[in-house]
Amino acid sequence: MEIGSLKGKALPPPCLLPQNTAPPLRPRINFSQLSHADHTLTRIQTSGIIACLRANTAELAMEAARAALSGGITVVGTVLNIEDARKAVGAGAKFLMSPAIVKDVIDMDGFQNGEVLYIPGAMTPTEILSAHDSGAKIVKVYPVSVLGGVQYISALKKPFPDISMVASQGITIDSVGEYIANGASSVVLSDAIFDKEAMAQNNFNVIRQLAHFATLQASQVLEWLGFMYNYYFL
Repeated sequence: MEIGSLKGKALPPPCLLPQNTAPPLRPRINFSQLSHADHTLTRIQTSGIIACLRANTAELAMEAARAALSGGITVVGTVLNIEDARKAVGAGAKFLMSPAIVKDVIDMDGFQNGEVLYIPGAMTPTEILSAHDSGAKIVKVYPVSVLGGVQYISALKKPFPDISMVASQGITIDSVGEYIANGASSVVLSDAIFDKEAMAQNNFNVIRQLAHFATLQASQVLEWLGFMYNYYFL
């Protein structure tokens, strides 16, 4: 099974950018001067994609994660409590995410000293602001498709232009660019990358191709936004 034949559907074409434009000026970042958390955050904002992985076995999770990473995507699991967070950090994780605000994780040493990037989940404007005020550098808006999708992200960015947001839940690869263009710093992809049929068949090549295609969608939009920013503000 190849990528174009998944579920009998061809993948949508990559986002098309305006022709005959100068390439965008990308800022140079000195990663050596960033904390671990800021380093991870910058990587996420640069790629525009986070892959959320769920698998039945550790072996399957490892192979699927490697495939997504080779396609250019940052992979993360979900923590629901402080015990999950400590186990993940103990295993070397520098990046945690949850569907809600877990206060104990916000208070843990790794988060407070900048060693670990924690992305709490929030649904309402009140929750988003609360997470930001608690020290979150970036907030996951969840479940975004139920709340209005791209329009909800766009509406949230009006009162909170300086809060970085990750759009999460029900996002497809062909909608990645639209979310980023409307204010999301990044999007979370789950089944869109870790296709159930591919996972069941251990077809990690399909996962790698899906990850690569998603990063292409995001990078084209991010480059165009960078060009527009340079054009209007520099």
